[in-house]
Amino acid sequence: MSESEEILGHLRSLADPAAAEGMKRFGINPNSMLGVSVPKIRKLAKEIGKDHTLAQELWASGIHEARILASMVDDAAVVTGGQMELWVRGFDSWDVCDQCCGNLFDKTAFAYEKAAAWSSRKEEFVRRAGFALMACLAVHDKKADDRKFLRFLGIIKRESGDGRNFVRKAVNWALRQIGKRNARLHAAAIETAEKMRKSDPKSARWIAADALRELRSGAVRKRLARG
Repeated sequence: MSESEEILGHLRSLADPAAAEGMKRFGINPNSMLGVSVPKIRKLAKEIGKDHTLAQELWASGIHEARILASMVDDAAVVTGGQMELWVRGFDSWDVCDQCCGNLFDKTAFAYEKAAAWSSRKEEFVRRAGFALMACLAVHDKKADDRKFLRFLGIIKRESGDGRNFVRKAVNWALRQIGKRNARLHAAAIETAEKMRKSDPKSARWIAADALRELRSGAVRKRLARG
């Protein structure tokens, strides 16, 4: 038995059908889901360590939790743009999308390129991945130049008319995270949101109003003042 088969067997032993069924309430596709919690998957990933080949085998299984585990054990240094395109086309739920973006894709050499490219794609979860990547980069890439995120703000405004639930929530997430990076980007994000609030699409107005509530909150202002 291969290592991937052993790990898949272990995941199946942790299966909770009731939990899998319950995830429907959160808009997660229950197909191929075992019902294993993310903390349990993350614990398993730490025990495994980084293994690029294993990650490919886990992803190929098509099992929901195995794909999340694949994003945790893969090695970002050897991930190719082609692999990212293959995986993003396989996204069928927001949690696999966001886990891949936050665990793996935002650490690759292609992260900024893919964020911009995917943001204009038609497929709902591909477009969500573009904005999820922007949000994750805003949080994790501490040394990135502000100009990269100022460019993203232009894309956020451009795509804010997409009313699909999983897209608009990711656009909102990206806008808020960029606005919380530093004082300069905070001001730019608020300016972007104000422009969006005056636009016709209902989704743009919702994204703007929700983001402004957080960006103008005392907690955010206090944290930015501390530098």
